[in-house]
Amino acid sequence: MTLQKTMKAAFAAALMLGAATGIARADALADIKSAGEIKVGIFSDFPPFSSASADMSIKGYDVDVAQQIADGLGVKLNLVSVTGQNRIPYLNDKRVDILMSVGFSKERAEVIDFAAAYAPYYIAVIGPADLKVAGKEDLADKTIAVNRGTLEDTSLTEAAPSTAAIQRFDNYNAVIQAFISGQTQLMVVGNDVGAQVLARQEALKPEQKFQLLTSPSHIGLNKNEEALKTAVNDAVAKMLADGKLNASSEAWLKTPLNPENLKD
Repeated sequence: MTLQKTMKAAFAAALMLGAATGIARADALADIKSAGEIKVGIFSDFPPFSSASADMSIKGYDVDVAQQIADGLGVKLNLVSVTGQNRIPYLNDKRVDILMSVGFSKERAEVIDFAAAYAPYYIAVIGPADLKVAGKEDLADKTIAVNRGTLEDTSLTEAAPSTAAIQRFDNYNAVIQAFISGQTQLMVVGNDVGAQVLARQEALKPEQKFQLLTSPSHIGLNKNEEALKTAVNDAVAKMLADGKLNASSEAWLKTPLNPENLKD
């Protein structure tokens, strides 16, 4: 009888320990505050959202927002360079706590969660003025540069006719270089990257042909991290209310922020 009671007590203790372990499961926000820093996944070659400045530090719209999130949490900002291919695995493996500049898609929503939209974003087909491209059907038999593994890549792949020659590169600098050097006839990039090319390439006379997709940029985080999601959403809402998000838009995107452009 004593042995049975002992075994029952041990079994009950094991159940209680298991339950307590589940309840005490560490969450991302608690981990961030305990570490004293938030690791933010960011493209290092994605101006004006993020790019190296003269002193080689990363600056831009995304950095402004990431810094405000860190300040709101009372922790240090740790920027982690990611690519279109590795950023979701980095998030899932907890090598970063959040990701900037993530476009919403049903496929991504299966593996990550989305916090607030914080920046206007659309994807455009850009080409020289003398090349006639008015819609998706005109992409047939054209060579097109795009950043591999990004929302631009997904959107172009879905829209392009089977005869389009899509050339995928590992970063935006390579996409732009392929286009301006004539390696490809067109490129597909976001409005931010496209604006810089339109402004700088006077000889090529590039222009926006048409939009493939309009989708504001979100902040990505792992699923079931409601405390962190609320903290991020609160930080973005505060930036909207106090004008800091508009100030960043005017500084980096060169246009006032229209809150309507933050709606999916």
